[in-house]
Amino acid sequence: MDFDFNLILVPLTIGLGIIWLLDKLTLKQRKTRGRGKESMLVRWAYDFFPVLAVVLIVRSFLIEPFNIPSSSMVPTLYTGDFIAVNKYAYGVRLPLTYNKVLDTGAPEHGDVAVFRYPENPSIYYIKRVIGLPGDTVSYSQGKLAINNVPVATKAVNFDANAELTSQLYGAGQIAPGQFLSEAQAVEMGQQEEDHAQYFQEMQGKHQHLVRYLTGMNSSQYAPFLQQQAPEVVSSEGTQWRIKVPAGQYFVMGDNRDRSADGRFWGFVPDDNLAGKAVYIWMHKPPGLKLPTFTRNGAID
Repeated sequence: MDFDFNLILVPLTIGLGIIWLLDKLTLKQRKTRGRGKESMLVRWAYDFFPVLAVVLIVRSFLIEPFNIPSSSMVPTLYTGDFIAVNKYAYGVRLPLTYNKVLDTGAPEHGDVAVFRYPENPSIYYIKRVIGLPGDTVSYSQGKLAINNVPVATKAVNFDANAELTSQLYGAGQIAPGQFLSEAQAVEMGQQEEDHAQYFQEMQGKHQHLVRYLTGMNSSQYAPFLQQQAPEVVSSEGTQWRIKVPAGQYFVMGDNRDRSADGRFWGFVPDDNLAGKAVYIWMHKPPGLKLPTFTRNGAID
């Protein structure tokens, strides 16, 4: 999610709106010449400004569509899912400036939140909210805890969809001089799934699945965690503890060993929040394949 459509929508809507208003107040081309005889810009303003204004209002303040570009939220969300994001769940914000003009709520434990990536705010990320401001988040002996209370977790048998598993890795360049063919990407995804373990977590009002890879612990490679004091973070990443600052949130992906999340780069400021992911409305497999609607449903 690396492009903000509002960068085009907002200037275009404002420009056509100004032309529309000028014609209403001073130019009056449509009134004097009649429809179809006014200048092209005036005609575009009358034809497109009302539609663009409605789209801008809906996308900025109500519901905005996003698509999922990675596997960091598997099995909740897969690459190719198209989701609807509630834009007013965490406050009404102005497009482009992102200033909060109305406080309508705040993230809760377990919410799936969309936010502007703190290290590059032009990119949107999606992760699950684990720690709220003031929380202490800890991990020890395979157990995640919030304020020293273990998150309710139990192992489950989950039969992953083979087609979705084949999309865990994308074909193309994975490193300088290294490329994955489509067949190799499918094979890697299937091999990885053989080492996947699934657990059901209960956080706040949310009950969801998380995915771990046997024999792997990505926290040992997480720069943000490794910068913490040795008494709260083991060098192997098997034990860590952090406190969430005021006005910020700690987030993680549901695909715990394949997610570049808060463990790697830190906290999400409240100013970076964009909305709450609430619904999957379409899935589009890669390549020249038709979209499907079998994954449609609410996001927990």
